[in-house]
Amino acid sequence: MITGPQETLKRARKLRSELTLPEGVLWGELRKRPGGFKFRRQHPAGNYVLDFYCASIRLAIEVDGFAHDNAPVVTRDQRRSEWLRSQHIATTRIPAQLVLEDVNPVVERIVEICRGRMERLSVERHVPLHQPAAKALAGPPPPVGEEA
Repeated sequence: MITGPQETLKRARKLRSELTLPEGVLWGELRKRPGGFKFRRQHPAGNYVLDFYCASIRLAIEVDGFAHDNAPVVTRDQRRSEWLRSQHIATTRIPAQLVLEDVNPVVERIVEICRGRMERLSVERHVPLHQPAAKALAGPPPPVGEEA
């Protein structure tokens, strides 16, 4: 589980009660666990607070308003995404305007992204660590002193 220092935890708790309108609309849908995926809102991650986070597939969802269109904020968002990537967390950015226009297609797209990520992660997790033993060598190793 990814978390952050005490200061970030406090900021995340405060932000949960101060969701922006687009975040509130999207949270109203994500809290229903669409596609069976559980989301957290305003989740601490290092020095950052993620708008939404699905821990089971390590996916951060950021709702970007017009403030994210200026150069300093874009640079900060890129640093944040790079840090999250270094923690094996993917980030998807959703324009706030799309959430306000019609949240249903946004939620459908998020579920598609989640399913795709879940498939990729399950393939990575199920790579065998060793080759299966041959039939003649199956079973536990012989006891010490009774080498085959």
